[in-house]
Amino acid sequence: MLIKDYIESRVFEIAQYIINTNCTVRAAAKKFKVSKSTVHKDLVERLPQLSQGMAEEVRKILDDNKAERHIRGGLATKAKYEAEREKERHKKS
Repeated sequence: MLIKDYIESRVFEIAQYIINTNCTVRAAAKKFKVSKSTVHKDLVERLPQLSQGMAEEVRKILDDNKAERHIRGGLATKAKYEAEREKERHKKS
């Protein structure tokens, strides 16, 4: 199966970005203005066909992010409720 040049270029750009920043699929999708599904497909299906070594590096980062996502979610929820409490305190003063 031939991958078009622009897709191949995007796959390498996204993979390099994730390796450099350790960012999430969601963050990479936002940066490159594509869907999370596209980023995932690029990294999990297309990248191994193009560069096995790079694919292994990216896979490790994705696995680490997946393992940590419940922590990030909890921190986001905590920050949300703290902001709401702070807003209520300012209303009362």
